[in-house]
Amino acid sequence: MKLIEEANAEALKRILEGEPKLLDVVPAHTAIKGLKERMILHAGPPIAWDQMCGPMRGAVAGAIVFEGWAPDLAAAEKLAASGGIEFHPNHHFDAVGPMTGMTTVSMPVFVVENIRFGNRAYCAINEGLGKVMRFGGNDESVIARLRWLRDVFGPELSKAIRSLGSVELKSVVARGLSMGDELHQRNVACSSVFLREIAPALARVSDNKDTLAECLAFIARNDQFFLNIAMAMAKTMTDPAKGIRGSTVVTAMCRNGTEFGVRVSGTGDQWFTAPVEMPEGLYFPGYSEKDANPDMGDSAIVETIGLGGFAMAASPAVAGFVGAGAPSAAANFTKAMGEITVGQNPEWTIAAMDFAGVPTGIDVRLVVETGLAPTINTGIAHREPGVGQVGAGVVKAPMACFTQAVRAIAKDLGVS
Repeated sequence: MKLIEEANAEALKRILEGEPKLLDVVPAHTAIKGLKERMILHAGPPIAWDQMCGPMRGAVAGAIVFEGWAPDLAAAEKLAASGGIEFHPNHHFDAVGPMTGMTTVSMPVFVVENIRFGNRAYCAINEGLGKVMRFGGNDESVIARLRWLRDVFGPELSKAIRSLGSVELKSVVARGLSMGDELHQRNVACSSVFLREIAPALARVSDNKDTLAECLAFIARNDQFFLNIAMAMAKTMTDPAKGIRGSTVVTAMCRNGTEFGVRVSGTGDQWFTAPVEMPEGLYFPGYSEKDANPDMGDSAIVETIGLGGFAMAASPAVAGFVGAGAPSAAANFTKAMGEITVGQNPEWTIAAMDFAGVPTGIDVRLVVETGLAPTINTGIAHREPGVGQVGAGVVKAPMACFTQAVRAIAKDLGVS
């Protein structure tokens, strides 16, 4: 249908024309319009407390204690269950968050602006490895790290970024892809490139050498540091593609540990949801699939712009790490994803595929026609609150979301 093809070409054009730049790090309440006390933004489509999975509940309880809305985890759970906390998806507030995706008023967030279209997106700072809130961790070590990010690291990084004016992000991604990142499970190259850019600025603005050393070390030992920046970047690139009548291009994919949600350009902010699936992958020693929680997080936003599982060919090491087969099979994932997208990104290329651009612009029609669901690289959280990450793997988006989207667009266009 010509109208759909033209609409999809426009959606892809807007995604590819994006010029995302990192502008600042600020407390969430100063940047995110409408965010207020006793409100928690979470990953995935809308969900109520009584539907939340274990790690989501654990993260909520930890976030409440972090903000001082309750004195301990037990009181925090009671407050959440009583209706004393407002819950909303990050996506409803121009934000994203990995795994549980907690965003609250005093958490520092990256501010990324798409200079081409003037829209912004926000994401909290990646906490690092180990027991962390994004995987449902909520003990004192988790809370203490969040306080340090709020009181020390966030303000220092803010001064450094503002001293530079901004940090251009698409070139960092291009370099990372050439160095073995796919920007979802592996971000070590992009994190290192970012550290090279920000380190001199941090050194110039810091008034304390111990604080400087601590900040530099935090970035240096966090191989996933750039992920949260990439997520905000991806949202700024897909949001301008929303609301194009007839377009079947996906503008958001996310999950809350209970449901998977998809948004499509032609249907604006409408969610198409289905039960989320279990990831398949490798587990840390002592854990197995019996311990795993169904998939969660807003991080699948990177797959909507051709990264993560769609760029697996750039990162053969990831294929083995997430249990997706031999490294030599990594290109097969990218080739398969090319069958369900409307184009490629000529600025982000993969050397191992003769510098072909990453497949970009998931088309819900092609997903349904081919039966190929988007492949998403992901971490695996323990199903119980407070435990944290137990592995990493890949997960397929549920086909029902895409079938619903196709039917909704067909109805809007009067196609039977």
